[in-house]
Amino acid sequence: MEVGGGLRTYTVAGEAVLDGYEVDEMAAGGRGQLLLPWPNRIRDGNYQFDGADLQLPLTEPSRHNASHGLVRWANWTATAHEPDRVVMELALHPQPGYPFTLDLSVEYRLGPGGLSVATTATNRGDRPCPYGAGAHPYVTVGTDLVDDALLEVPAATWLEADERGIPTGTAPVARSPYDFQRARPIGALVLDTAFTDILGTEAVLAGPRRLTVWWDEAYRWLMVFTGDTLDPARRRRSVAIEPMTCAPNAFVSGDGLRVLEPEESWTTTWGIAPGPAR
Repeated sequence: MEVGGGLRTYTVAGEAVLDGYEVDEMAAGGRGQLLLPWPNRIRDGNYQFDGADLQLPLTEPSRHNASHGLVRWANWTATAHEPDRVVMELALHPQPGYPFTLDLSVEYRLGPGGLSVATTATNRGDRPCPYGAGAHPYVTVGTDLVDDALLEVPAATWLEADERGIPTGTAPVARSPYDFQRARPIGALVLDTAFTDILGTEAVLAGPRRLTVWWDEAYRWLMVFTGDTLDPARRRRSVAIEPMTCAPNAFVSGDGLRVLEPEESWTTTWGIAPGPAR
């Protein structure tokens, strides 16, 4: 967890809840990573904030995007390590494209209801800064492929996107392939899709086992990814269900973007509950 401060593995009664990775393995495909200070993609890595034109590194060069934030490969520090609780912290210093200072803290806590993840960002600079939070867990319910899993996503709208993953518009899920308001099999559908107009606080994946990914009211977008572009050994083996506090490209569009004032903190919480829905 030191690299990226993310969620590497999670098992319950010997059964894997996450499609994770080994301790000496790289977290490919965003596996279990924290998406801070923005989730998803920023078109061309370029945005304007507080009168400045800012350029982020293009970490998804094939699509010419800045992808999934700035902390995925940073060395985090464990400031608490208890049987049921771990706290990881990182000071994010000003850098090209993001000239702001953030203190980041993520608490992973196990309890009777499963795992909860509380993310806190504090603006330690002397001016406002843009911020968004997301997470990238790949969850599994014991199916060989996601085709055989049942998915339920309580969202009324999906985001249409171009070939770079940048939103181009919105559409209702009703009468579309993306309507998972009632649980149904994923089948052969390819999902790399953001949803919004969230009507509840949990998504359910079911197969031989069942789990719930839940979130608080700060998470108004949800990305679902069936892993079709991953290495063949992992392709469509699990589903990334990704709570996000803002839309893809939010640093450009402002859609859900949070602006933290100096010394302001914001905590958001999501989690995974194996077994029946919470």
